[in-house]
Amino acid sequence: MDFADYLQHDATALAQGIARGELIPAELLQLALARNAAVHGRINAVCRLLEPQARAQLARPLAGPLAGVPFLIKDGVQDFAGVPTSFGSRAMRNYVPREHAAVVRRYLDAGLVVFGKTNLPEFALKAVTDPQLYGRSSNPWDLGRTPGGSSGGAAAAVAAGIVPMAAGNDGGGSLRIPAACCGLFALRPSRGRVSSGPAIGEVWFGASSEGVLSRSVRDSALALDILQGAEPGDPFVIAPPAGSYVELMRRDPGKLRIGFSTASPIGTPVHPEAVAAVRRTVQLLRGLGHEVEEAAPEIDGQALAQSYLHLYFGQVPAMVARGRALGAKARDVELMSRLLVALGGAVSGARLTAQLAKWNEFGRGLARFHARYDMLLTPTLASPPLRHGEGDPPKGEQFVLDLLERSGVLGVLARLGLLEGTVNRIARDSLRFVPFTQLANLTGTPAMSVPLYWTTDGLPLGVQFVGRFGAEDQLLQLAHQLEGVAPWFDRLAPLAREGTFKTSTTTA
Repeated sequence: MDFADYLQHDATALAQGIARGELIPAELLQLALARNAAVHGRINAVCRLLEPQARAQLARPLAGPLAGVPFLIKDGVQDFAGVPTSFGSRAMRNYVPREHAAVVRRYLDAGLVVFGKTNLPEFALKAVTDPQLYGRSSNPWDLGRTPGGSSGGAAAAVAAGIVPMAAGNDGGGSLRIPAACCGLFALRPSRGRVSSGPAIGEVWFGASSEGVLSRSVRDSALALDILQGAEPGDPFVIAPPAGSYVELMRRDPGKLRIGFSTASPIGTPVHPEAVAAVRRTVQLLRGLGHEVEEAAPEIDGQALAQSYLHLYFGQVPAMVARGRALGAKARDVELMSRLLVALGGAVSGARLTAQLAKWNEFGRGLARFHARYDMLLTPTLASPPLRHGEGDPPKGEQFVLDLLERSGVLGVLARLGLLEGTVNRIARDSLRFVPFTQLANLTGTPAMSVPLYWTTDGLPLGVQFVGRFGAEDQLLQLAHQLEGVAPWFDRLAPLAREGTFKTSTTTA
C-alpha cells in the first residue's frame, strides 16, 4: 500500500483489510509515521511520538474491531500510563499518569495502535491551537490558517492524511470547531455517554465529552460503540443505546423537523459564507424530505457566554494550582491563563455556583425547543477558519495586561468589582468566532459538525446540528443520510493531495 491507497481507506476499511490479511499493521504504522515526518514541519499536529509503545503493541496479538489501525490521542485528559499529559502547558510537563484513562484503554482494547499525542492550546482553552509549549498547528487546507481548537492537532493530522481518525474531546466545541475548520466529521456525545475516569469524574463540571474526528460517519459511529458506557465510580450512568451505533446509523431517521438559525446568539457578526453554509444545508434537508424552518431556542446567548466564561474562572485556577504543586513556576503559564487565574480569584463560591446553576435554565430552554423540533441547525463557526494571529488581542493590550497581572493590580481591580465591563468584553470577544457551540456543552446534549460546505476560496466550513439528550443515534442517521447525498470523503486538503510524498510499503 502506498500513501495514495492509504488515503482511500477510512479506519473501518483499514481494519477490514487487516482482518482479511490484505494489509499489515506494521506497514500501516510505518506509513503513518512517514506521513507525519513529511508534514510535521508544516502543520505541527503531533506533539509527542509514542513509537516505542506502538511497536510494543504490534509485538503482541491484536484484537478488536479496529485492530492494527494507526491512531493518535490528544495530549489532554487522555492519559497514557507512563507518558506525560501536558494539557499543552509548560506547567504540566511533570504530570505523568500511572494508569490509562478509560477512553485510552478502550481505544487500545479495540486494537488501535496509538503512536502519538496531538497538539492543543494551553489547558484546551481556545478555538485555535497555538501553545507556547509546542508551537502552533496549521490547517492542511491553508497553512496560514488555524485548524481550530482545542483538538486542532488531531484535526490537522486527519486532514493531512496521517491517520483516518484521531481522538479529541469537546468542552466548548473542541471537536466540532476543528472539524469545521478542516473538512471533517465530529460528534460530541451526550454528557455521561463516555466515561472521563478514572482520574476525573466530570471534565469541566461535566461540560466536556470524549469523541473522535474522522472522515466518515461510520468511523465515528464505530468509535462511539467502542467508547460508550460507564466505568465504576462514574458520577451517573446514561441509558444505553438501543443497539450498536454502526447498525443504528444505517436506519432511516424518518421525516425530521429541524429548526435553523444563522444569527449569533451573542449578537456578533456572522460571515456571509457561514450563512450560506446553513442555507445550502437547508436545501439538502428539504430535498431529503425533512421539514425545516427558521427557529431558535429561547435562551439568552449573552448570559450563556457569561456562564461559560465562569467555567474557566473555576477550572483554570485549579489547573494552574495543580501545575504549581508539580513544581511549575508562575511564568510557566501563558498570559491568558494567568489573566483567568487573576479574574477567577475574584469570583466568590456563591457567584460561581449561581453561574453553574444557570446551566439548568439553558437546558430547560433547549428542551422546550426540542419539544417542537428534533434538531437545531446552525453554523459551526461564525466565519471561515481564522488566519494565524487573527483572533489575538493587540500586542499593546497584551503588554498592558501582562504588566497589570505581574504587578498584582489586575487581581485588586477584579476583587473591587471594577472589571465587569472587561469580563463582558472577554466573554463576547473570545466567542465571536465560535458563538454557536457552547450551548451543547452547558446543556449536556449531543451535537455534531458536518462538512457540507466549502467557501469560494476552497476552505471547509461545517454546519452544526444539536440533538436531544441521548439521541446520538438520530444525529448519526441524519449525518449518514447527508453523507450519501453530499459526500465529502474524497474532498482532500491540498496538503493531503500533494504529489511529493512517495513513501510506499508492500502488502501481504
